[in-house]
Amino acid sequence: MFGSFPNRAAAYAQVGVETGVTTADPHKLILMLFDGALLSIGTASAAMENQDIPAKGQAISKAIEIILNGLKASLDLNAGGELAARLSALYDYMSERLVYANLHNSRPALDEIHGLLESLREAWAGIAPGTTAATAAA
Repeated sequence: MFGSFPNRAAAYAQVGVETGVTTADPHKLILMLFDGALLSIGTASAAMENQDIPAKGQAISKAIEIILNGLKASLDLNAGGELAARLSALYDYMSERLVYANLHNSRPALDEIHGLLESLREAWAGIAPGTTAATAAA
């Protein structure tokens, strides 16, 4: 009558994501992009370990899409100056390393990009509107 549990769970998760996107401020949306890319890389790592080539490829492709069409596309190169230009180059590097990881089953390449994204996410979270320096340091 209601479909299988995994289908219902996926539907509820999708509604939750869509609701979060429509109600999030721009700062929160970038955090969500970081979280999505990190989740995709974690999924790719697990798939690589399980030798699930199709799942690995899908997860890496999703991470690349989030990095290039989400994080990089959100940069304002005019207003952001040198920082935005450097982040743009870093996002290009990340996507190239992810392609390498996919082609060569390179866990170190996945770990490298995961670490870079975690660092950027942490820095972005630290500059949330309303965050004081003392709160960010804690």
